[in-house]
Amino acid sequence: MPVSFELDSDQLTLRQWVHDFAADVVRPAAHEWDEREEFPWPILADAAKIGLYSVEFFATQWLDETGLGIPIALEELFWGDAGIGLAIVGTTLAAAAVRGNGTDEQTAEWVPPMFGTVNEPRVAAFCSSEPDAGSDVGAMRTRARYDESTDEWVLTGTKTWATNGGIADIHVVTAVVDPELKARGQASFVVPPGTKGLSPGQKFAKHGIRASHTAEVVLDDCRIPGRCLLGGKEKLDERLARAREGAKSDRSQPSMATFERTRPGVGAQAVGVARAAYEYALDYAKQRVQFGKPIIENQAIAFMLADMRTAIDAARLLVWRAAWMARNGMRFDAAEGSMSKLYAGEVAVRVTEQAMQILGGNGYTRDYPVERMCRDAKIYTIFEGTSEIQRLVISRAISGTRVR
Repeated sequence: MPVSFELDSDQLTLRQWVHDFAADVVRPAAHEWDEREEFPWPILADAAKIGLYSVEFFATQWLDETGLGIPIALEELFWGDAGIGLAIVGTTLAAAAVRGNGTDEQTAEWVPPMFGTVNEPRVAAFCSSEPDAGSDVGAMRTRARYDESTDEWVLTGTKTWATNGGIADIHVVTAVVDPELKARGQASFVVPPGTKGLSPGQKFAKHGIRASHTAEVVLDDCRIPGRCLLGGKEKLDERLARAREGAKSDRSQPSMATFERTRPGVGAQAVGVARAAYEYALDYAKQRVQFGKPIIENQAIAFMLADMRTAIDAARLLVWRAAWMARNGMRFDAAEGSMSKLYAGEVAVRVTEQAMQILGGNGYTRDYPVERMCRDAKIYTIFEGTSEIQRLVISRAISGTRVR
């Protein structure tokens, strides 16, 4: 089978289409919404009008046989701005949770309304992390109790760091069904719009990605229909029975199953941020004159830019490999999905810091976008699995031992 890194005509068209939206709509609005620290509903509406924010768009790209549709689109969108980009794609994490843990019927019922309509776009939220359970998924305290008399699940607890939490129409919540089984005793649930007992908690004032809404979600005896258990009760009972018998599998953890599917996409976001900072620094270095010559003629600057470009290209290739493997149903035997997210996230931090260094004092001010890009980049070594957790996942995969 021949190997080619050349994009086909459809992929090139996709890349240019998303790039144009990022350049014409997202970038001009990035500074304003970062300063306002508010969800950019008008930009989301613009994305919905052209079909960029829709279940059809994301489904079409996911079905790309190469697996590259999503990474290509995300890199271009986040090249425009990470905060607005996350506001546009945050719903897909909840959609991935339903698709990964639910039935085909549940996917058809719940995923389309997550996006709303062209004229009235909506958002959804995936709620996994808790005040005492971030990387330690097994410490989750949110409980799900089944009321057999009414065929309802009752959810109680507090979720934190939820993208779109509280402003979403639909929330997908991971909760503990059997506390004795810890992470293996968890399940995911859809909380429909208007459910009593669900309320927004604290909205976080963040270092970066400030146009994306991040908040707590409080669940106070939320009653949801039995059909809202993703995968169904029969499947859950079978899985819990196997866990009680001693069978162990990280793949059975709903939160981990969701993150495994989304890590290459998160890596693509980080690549977009890094590329934006690199391109800005490159242009600046060509124009900025010190000691009678453009600063790019200084080896220290030129070598820094060379390293930045090399790291970005390497990160993109890791992301593309992981996305291709995922699309073709290949096992991540060496945790290739975690590799892509780990490396791309750390490249984004390093490259944006180097871009700020190249701009000097200008780079440290909010008058230049690399300051915002540098703040935005840091989240990629933290959310959806910190760099330390990615290294733990990779080390366990390549060693076959329970590294701690």
